[in-house]
Amino acid sequence: MKVLIVDDEPTILETVEHKLRKEGYSTFTADSAEEGMRLFRRVKPDLILLDIMLPQRSGTDLCKAVRRDSTTPIIFISAKADEADRIKGLEIGADDYITKPFNLSEVAARVKAVLRRATGEAPREVVERGNLMIDPRSHEATLDDKPLTLSPKEFGLLYFLARHSGQVFSRDVLLDRVWGRDAYVSARTVDVHVRWLRTHIEEDPNRPTRLLTVRGVGYKFAG
Repeated sequence: MKVLIVDDEPTILETVEHKLRKEGYSTFTADSAEEGMRLFRRVKPDLILLDIMLPQRSGTDLCKAVRRDSTTPIIFISAKADEADRIKGLEIGADDYITKPFNLSEVAARVKAVLRRATGEAPREVVERGNLMIDPRSHEATLDDKPLTLSPKEFGLLYFLARHSGQVFSRDVLLDRVWGRDAYVSARTVDVHVRWLRTHIEEDPNRPTRLLTVRGVGYKFAG
């Protein structure tokens, strides 16, 4: 597995790279968003560890650029520890968020967990719900035969809920089934992803008819 590490602090680049190499990963490092994008296009990494505060272009800019045409897992590294910053990072497409200072063993565990979820064997059953089609074999979803641009977690959440149409699931259950027991995210992460999905599949995201909130319980897919 190839991991691209993008951070402008030489000590972090060196220590994280050393730890991940000991864990068996092939590593590539960049100290700017521009170099990170160049390496991303050249080496096609399986995962990106990305600092938010970078010189010139920020890590969020790089994340958005990657997300325009790739679902490569991204883990943000940031000194910003507020819940609002964490949610913002997830909203723009990151799969996980690590705050500085961090433990190297935790970084390795997060990388392993995100890669395991991203590369796990998907169920083979294609789900069709009206004009919505979700194909886990190709990891593609379409609405009115037009492709939807979804992050890996958005796709996984949509597939799980649509596959179990009509059933209500709590946030904790969704975190367990979609993110995995070893995910380092809060229940609010589910709310964020449901909100994103509604912008893709609902005619009016503020008045959803498919991804419904069951007050005091969780969410369900209707239809």
